[in-house]
Parts: sequence; structure tokens; C-alpha cells
Amino acid sequence: MKKNILLITSDQHHFSCMGYNNPAVKTPNLDRLAKRGMIFDRAYCPNPTCTPTRASIITGTYPSQHGAYSLGTKLCEDVHVVGDDFTAAGYRTGLVGKAHFQPLRGNDEFPSLEAYPILQDLDFWRRFKDRFYGFEDVDLARNHTDEAHVGQHYALWMEEKGLANWRDYFSKPTGNAGSQKHVWAIPEAYHYDAWISERTNARLAEYKQRGENFFLWSSYFDPHPSYLVPEPWAGMYDPEKIEIPHVTEGEHEKNPPHFQMTQQEKPDFSVYQEKDGNGCHGFGSHLKKQQTLARDIAVYYGMISMMDHYIGKTLDKLDELGLTEDTLVVFTTDHGHFFGQHGLCAKGAFHYEDMIKIPFIASLPGVIPQGVRTDALLSLVDIAPTFLDVAGTDIPRVMTGRSQKTVFEGGEAVRDHVMVENHHQPTTIHLKTYVNARYKLTVYYNHPYGELFDLERDPGEVNNLWDDPQSRDLKSELLLKYAHAELGKEPMWMPRIAGA
Repeated sequence: MKKNILLITSDQHHFSCMGYNNPAVKTPNLDRLAKRGMIFDRAYCPNPTCTPTRASIITGTYPSQHGAYSLGTKLCEDVHVVGDDFTAAGYRTGLVGKAHFQPLRGNDEFPSLEAYPILQDLDFWRRFKDRFYGFEDVDLARNHTDEAHVGQHYALWMEEKGLANWRDYFSKPTGNAGSQKHVWAIPEAYHYDAWISERTNARLAEYKQRGENFFLWSSYFDPHPSYLVPEPWAGMYDPEKIEIPHVTEGEHEKNPPHFQMTQQEKPDFSVYQEKDGNGCHGFGSHLKKQQTLARDIAVYYGMISMMDHYIGKTLDKLDELGLTEDTLVVFTTDHGHFFGQHGLCAKGAFHYEDMIKIPFIASLPGVIPQGVRTDALLSLVDIAPTFLDVAGTDIPRVMTGRSQKTVFEGGEAVRDHVMVENHHQPTTIHLKTYVNARYKLTVYYNHPYGELFDLERDPGEVNNLWDDPQSRDLKSELLLKYAHAELGKEPMWMPRIAGA
């Protein structure tokens, strides 16, 4: 019997913020999923920003290959996506929640359905029935918390639920809300977590009723900042009891200059700006008062716990529909988050484990061992080929990710390294990171500096060995491995069919 696929994702979720990794964070439903499945402690994103990684999830290729290499780029519609493979195999495909395959601003050459004004043309979305990057059934939205670019199917749902004044809870110019900080005034019943859970469960019921196999992506927006969540979740954690990560004195002295600049009150990052004026996320001061940081972390935890509550409703729905035994459920996120680690906040071109290592759970009763943790390396670029392999479907040659099916089944690791990319422009920031079982090497295009960390001896990544004379041979060895890893990423979609 074919297996169904349910992918559940959060957004910008630090790997430590799971109950099974940190009892201070309450995630009883994700812990429940972990107990009946496998935890990957060495899962990584292919890029620490939204669009590139989300595009890698559905293409099985790296950002440098699928083209949506940075925020503000677009995944072109002619790129091969895994939903088309599932459709060809007789599956129904659906996406509920955040897509972010396209930018908030389009142009004549690269129009965007996720941009103004279409984003908020509710009549357009009421009529929308097209496939969207291989997904037949879509319920889309774009905003994080009360951002002004709320719209699409989420806004339609709020109106259908009777919240005619939904704009009162969102920022201007779209909405009417003033400055909201930490406590979001929107009633929980109209929060997008409730919408995503409800629409996910409705899709599951539809597929079950029609006897269809499915690949369904349930894509949550939280805990991506801004730090804002309704009560009682906003007050669930006491800021005074929060353990705040911190920078180690002198740790950035051996790091590239943009690390050091984040610890200044008014840093000048103009040299990193692109010609059109666009900059890089996180290139500004990261200094925050401890009291502010503690409150932000408390709300960040609350956002995670609220999301966990609604994910639990979907896990319950799988049980209710009798789908649990035949459904591969994967929970992960698109990239990590800083909340004080190394003196950093939110995200940016800083490839610490906090930013690139991610939570990852896989569960499939009778196939994936229960209650197991593995240190096998995994990249989100592996998701598409793995899902197809579990479904018994051929993996297209264009995909450069590796199937983790044998690891899911309790077998040996299929990777000895992962690669993480981060490309804005060559004149601003362009870096790639090679990670193996012990070491991490980061190379910057056209710059002599870099990073080398021994994750075994220095798990906190405070001692950059890049310029350490005693680590010269190690750096040379890792640079060669990095070059081999880059060569190994090449897509070989055309088989050689003749000698000449």
C-alpha cells in the first residue's frame, strides 16, 4: 500500500526550542511525534533564509541550482518540482500556509503572485484554482504576525468566520492596528495557526473520503519574528526565568568583519549594500537590552507552544481518520534563529549551528523505529527525493539531494557532509559552508577570511581556527573536501547514452 506524506514546518525555529531538547519549552505534541518516530540531531538547511530553502524543499536541488538563491528572488514556474512527480504517481498534492516561493515585489520580467497588489486582491484568490508549484490544492498567506501584507486565503477565511473587522488586528497601511508588541490582540480563534490547522485537517478528511493518497505540506509562519502572540500564550513564560544566551568576550576578534560590526551601536554596513540599495538580513547592530531580549525569548517560546497546540490537532486528526499507520509525518523548519547566541538576534549571514542546524522529526509506524535519535547528517535538499523514495516513486535525475529512506528505516548514514549556501551578490556577501561529522568550514567568495570550527572540542563555536597556524594542515584538508563536495553537487540529469 502506498504511503501518504505529511510535511509540517515552522519558520525560523531554533533547534534547541523543542521539549525533547529543552524542557523549558513546552511542545507536548511534537514530543509525542518524536516518541513514535526518529529525531535527527544533525539536520541542516541548505540556506539560512526562507525562499531559497523552501524552494530546495520542493525541488530537491540547491539554491545555486534552482535559481531562487536569495530573499527577493523568485522560483521560476518552469523549474521541476516534486509535486509534479507525486501527481504523476497518482497522489493528490496540497499546500496550506506559507509558500514564499516568490518575492513581495515583482516586475514585468518576473511577476509575482505573492506581491502587491495581487496579494490582497481577495476576489482573485477567491477564484484561484490553478496549480501552484506542483500543488493542486492551495490555501496561501504571506504575513508573519500582524504584518501589513496579510491577504490571500487567510483573509478570506477570517471573513468567512465572521471577522469582518480583521484589518483592525494588522499593521498599516493594510490594517488599522497601532503598534502591537508581544501581546497580539487578535482572538486566538482567528489566528493563522487555527486557520492552518483547520484547513490541513479539512484536506486530510477530503483525501480520506475520496480514498486518495496525498502529499500535503502544512506550513506554519511562527515563531518567525516579530515577537507577537495572543494570550494566554504571550504570558505563558516568565521573562525573569528565561536563560539568556550571550556573546563570549573576544570571540568575534578572529571572525570576518561583519561579525564584529554587529556588536557596535551604529555599525556602517554600506560596503555590503548591493548596487540597487538592497542589503543583507542581519547587517546592523544586534545589541539589545537584556530585559528586552528576555521578553522576546519568552514570547518566542509562547509562539512555539501555541503552534505545537495546533499541530497536535492535526496529529489527532490523523488518528481519528485512521491515517497514522500509513502516513509519513515529517516536522522541521526552514532555518534557525538567534536569540542572543554569539551576541546575535534573528538571522543573517552567520553560519553558526544556531542558524543552519534545525529540528527534524520523522515518523512512520512500522517503518521508522520509535523513540530513536540519530546523528546521521541530513539536509533539507534531501526531502523531495526521500519522500519520493518512501512513496515508491522514481527519483528524477535533476534532483541532487539524497534519499534518506534507509536512514529512516534505521540503516547507516547516507551523507558524510552537508553544504549550506548564502548568496546575495559577489560584492556584498557570498559564502558557502561545508559541515562534516566533526568540522565546519566556511569560505567567502573573493575574501581571504573564513571560518573553521572544531564542533567536537568547541561545540559553542567561539574559537575560529581559520588563521590558527597549528590548524593549517586541517584547513587545507577541509578545503579539498569542500571542493569535492561542490563537485558532487552537480546535477547529472542527462544520462550518457553513447560513447561519442
